[in-house]
Amino acid sequence: MLSPRKKIVWDRSTVWGILKNPAYKGTAAFGKTRAGPLRPRLRAQHGRLLQPRRAVSTYDRPIEEWTLIPVPALVSEAVYEAVQNQLQENRQRARQGQRGARYLLQGLLVCAQCGYAYYGKPVSQKAKKGKKRDYAYYRCIGSDAFRFGGERICDNGQVRTDLLEQKVWEEVCDLLQDQQRLRQEYARRLNTPQTETENLATIQSQQGKIQQGMARLIDSYAEGFVQKAEFEPRITRLRERLLELEQQVQQIQDQEALQAELQIAISRVEEFGEKVKDNLAEADWLMRRELIRMLVKRVEIGKEEIKVVFRIPPDHDISGSDENSMQHCWKSGFAITIKHHAG
Repeated sequence: MLSPRKKIVWDRSTVWGILKNPAYKGTAAFGKTRAGPLRPRLRAQHGRLLQPRRAVSTYDRPIEEWTLIPVPALVSEAVYEAVQNQLQENRQRARQGQRGARYLLQGLLVCAQCGYAYYGKPVSQKAKKGKKRDYAYYRCIGSDAFRFGGERICDNGQVRTDLLEQKVWEEVCDLLQDQQRLRQEYARRLNTPQTETENLATIQSQQGKIQQGMARLIDSYAEGFVQKAEFEPRITRLRERLLELEQQVQQIQDQEALQAELQIAISRVEEFGEKVKDNLAEADWLMRRELIRMLVKRVEIGKEEIKVVFRIPPDHDISGSDENSMQHCWKSGFAITIKHHAG
């Protein structure tokens, strides 16, 4: 049977949603989730902006707050409960094998080819061929055929975790040891003119006027005061103008979010860098992970090179130039170049 999107392979999240839906046992539920504050993110989701137009996240409601509606049952309650027990057992087994984050760059890696994230995947027993492997691979989600109806959408290669993590850590160490660069960037960010808020208020005021104008135009058309030939081009122009303003608002909000993020990151690094710069060689896994997330915005993995995008730009970006870059090359199935890029 084909999936709702006419694919031969059903997505795991779709199957999970079906198995968890109480409507199948005869009790549909309304109000299972609620909108709440946007959860913090390390990077933008695939195909989405870092600061979405609706800055909210979905949260589950307690079962006692659901509104239950009787509907025809498709399976018995006993079968439904047996499925829930099995799902709970599967979840417990999965959690026993997961002890927090397992990969140093988890959540920071993005495929430069398809835009999907890279995730850590252990080496299978078959691939190990009886040998001990102390590393895994970072793999693009787009290269997993099972996630996309049986067909992969990306052919970007996988990268050894140990090699990539070591190179990114070396770049972070170089930045932490350059206190002058941190101070310059921190001062520059604090001295940036704060005019965006005023621009945002002006644009939002214009949005309100256009929306009122559209409402009046629609009322006039509905009451017969404006003919269709006049109505359509006017409403089209208003909608286009409103879309332009919405895009401007989105840009300003993205910039404000970035500014706030950078000031927090730089101030923390300025304070923290002096304390740890002499002990970087002895930093444990958790310390490395914290420092990397503090400094690195994302790591873009391409076929020929890997770009480390810092929250704090390199020296050449502070002066406005983006031509030069520091590079490190090594081979791991294919040649990789790490470049500094400004966030």
